[in-house]
Amino acid sequence: MTLALKLSKTEKAQAEVQQELRPGQSIELLKELHILTREGRLNQDSRRKLKQVYHLFQFIEKLLLELPEEGKHASLADHGAGKSYLGFIIYDLFFRARGEGGLSGHDGHVYGIETRSELVSRSRELAARLGFDRMSFLNLSVAEATGAAELPERIDVVTALHACDTATDDAIAFGLAKKARFMVLVPCCQAEVAACLRESKALALSRTPLAELWRHPLHTREIGSQLTNVLRCLFLEAHGYQVTVTELVGWEHSMKNELIIARHTGHRKASAAARLSELLSQFGLESLLESRFRLG
Repeated sequence: MTLALKLSKTEKAQAEVQQELRPGQSIELLKELHILTREGRLNQDSRRKLKQVYHLFQFIEKLLLELPEEGKHASLADHGAGKSYLGFIIYDLFFRARGEGGLSGHDGHVYGIETRSELVSRSRELAARLGFDRMSFLNLSVAEATGAAELPERIDVVTALHACDTATDDAIAFGLAKKARFMVLVPCCQAEVAACLRESKALALSRTPLAELWRHPLHTREIGSQLTNVLRCLFLEAHGYQVTVTELVGWEHSMKNELIIARHTGHRKASAAARLSELLSQFGLESLLESRFRLG
């Protein structure tokens, strides 16, 4: 194979990659996130991953553009950030172009909140290397972040991608405390409600035929997961949010697929609060009214 032919194939592969990427998108970042190979190419798995990233970003971008001056001063906090995969992509596709050689006066900021110090350090190093200077990474729990001096009093958008079990509830509590305009949540591994259902199963079976829905362990887990998200939606509505529930990606990619988008309206729904209390009572989960779904 001649050198010219090799170059031609390389150039063709690079052109194909560029067609799939957004204009100006950081190639180095995509390599760090393993969306592109070290050679800067897309394979079948990374192409699917990129499609999922864009799909989620489209939801978040629309919300950011609804903010004053189309998100010129937007603040976004990503909870349970891990390697800050989501935060980096949002910064690269939305914030970077609006503040680094783009439109003047844009000072939006992305905060990644994570309890594992090694991941926080790695994210800080990557942001510094890429020149993403309006990103901050905080080694804090959600509860600690609520009162942390490093964060502003108000956060516009709160995200939590695959936040396990009660971490999603913690992110919601953070969003409420920070008067978030929007919350974008992808819950994962909802175990707390299922555990409560198991504890009271014998009493529930003697009281109502509805308990047959969670008599078997597999059903307990599934009902617990579904019920958890229903309670979260009612909780958000009771606190003045309009809630939309949709799929994040196709079910063939992930079973942890529920995307909850909450938009602050300021209109607290008394009917949602009443339904929340009724459901907790029906399922014998009254203890969660104080620990997780406080309405006062």
